[in-house]
Amino acid sequence: MSFTIESRPLGDVVVLIPSVFEDERGFFLETFRADQFADLGLPDRFAQDNHSRSSKGVLRGLHFQWDPPMAKLMRVTAGTAFLVAVDIRKGSPTLGRWFGIEVSAENRRQVFAPAGFARGFCVLSDAAEIQYKCTGVYNPKAESGIRWDDPEIGIQWSISSPILSAKDARARSFSEWLKSPESDYFRYQPIGKPSLSR
Repeated sequence: MSFTIESRPLGDVVVLIPSVFEDERGFFLETFRADQFADLGLPDRFAQDNHSRSSKGVLRGLHFQWDPPMAKLMRVTAGTAFLVAVDIRKGSPTLGRWFGIEVSAENRRQVFAPAGFARGFCVLSDAAEIQYKCTGVYNPKAESGIRWDDPEIGIQWSISSPILSAKDARARSFSEWLKSPESDYFRYQPIGKPSLSR
């Protein structure tokens, strides 16, 4: 097995550690394998790969998409970033709770967060590159965000005065999101295990 599950915070968020093969020449690792992801109960099909670079102090998030529902597998390939996932599924026992972890090119952690979770990150190093696989194709008409500093969620970010996009700076509150009709797309499924790809 090329991957080890380190933890499952908030029930459905998964922190993965890939097996790394190193010698004097460098290293090799598999970042995704459909068969092993399926064995671990994770999505084995992704529709889109993204790659972003951000400077120190940049915070992106908290983002999510409901049509098509988009899960993300995130990793840091250069520098260090604090990755965050927030449960926004109505009826979930962890609704409004967050998980954060420092991920770097050196520790090679990967974070999978299903649809129904808002995701974001802030950059801790001089710059960082984040790559993430998505289970849905980006649809700007069915995506939104929640304020990074919403007190109802209370994320303990590693920075206090982040650099934000205009869009993220004017994102709605968690309470406003829950009152919106779109929030009904994300409902917790208490019977059986919720689908991690939706």
